[in-house]
Order: sequence, then C-alpha cells, then structure tokens
Amino acid sequence: MGTQLAGLILWVLQIFSFALIGRALLSWFDPFARWPISRALYDATEWFVAPIRQVVPRIGMIDISFIVAFFLLRMLQSLLETALIG
Repeated sequence: MGTQLAGLILWVLQIFSFALIGRALLSWFDPFARWPISRALYDATEWFVAPIRQVVPRIGMIDISFIVAFFLLRMLQSLLETALIG
C-alpha cells in the first residue's frame, strides 16, 4: 500500500512537470493564453509559479520563475522518491 501511494504521488508530480513544460512551450506560440489548452495549463500551474515570480527577479525581459519552479519541482520529486521508495 505504501509503495502504491508513493508511486501515485510521484506520478502526479511527473504529470505536473509535463504541464509546466507544456505551459512554457505554448507560451512561445500563444503568449496571452488565448487558446483553451494554454489557458488550462496556465490555470493548472500558476498557483505554483506565482509565488516564485514574486521572489525571483526578472533578468531584463526574461522571467526565469518558470525555470526555478521546474527545478524546485524536480528536487521535490527526487527527495520524495528517495524518502518514499528508498
């Protein structure tokens, strides 16, 4: 049971990682999130990126909060995988 729960948590985090990547890729083609898929990915991931955006300053015109969010998520996945699965 514990291994199944750990697998489910890691699977959800992996799907969230894909959503972040999808959001970043679609922002090149639809920067104002007018497409339904762009809006859905934006809504699904903004709760995680917005607090980071408040802390991490822009570098000129480039918003690197997404990159920081992605690496934080990957570190969380790695830590959970080590802690839950061993």
